[in-house]
Amino acid sequence: MELRDEMIRRIQIAFDDAEIQLMDMTGGGDHWEARIVSEAFEGMSRVNRQRAVYAALGELMHGPIHALTFKTLTPAEKEEN
Repeated sequence: MELRDEMIRRIQIAFDDAEIQLMDMTGGGDHWEARIVSEAFEGMSRVNRQRAVYAALGELMHGPIHALTFKTLTPAEKEEN
């Protein structure tokens, strides 16, 4: 399975309603940018949202993912932006 697909699969398992946009920033498959929208982020601090995404990705964060930047939003926050 391609890394991008595996990342999306893991995020979707953790946040079943998630809208996920995932971009390979360098074309090398190790630097990623994501935008994740989910109701599950409601009431969570920014740090706890990040921890939840990192937990969903698990060992992928220790390689092959070298860098990941992401924005986590609730559906209401998405509408505000």
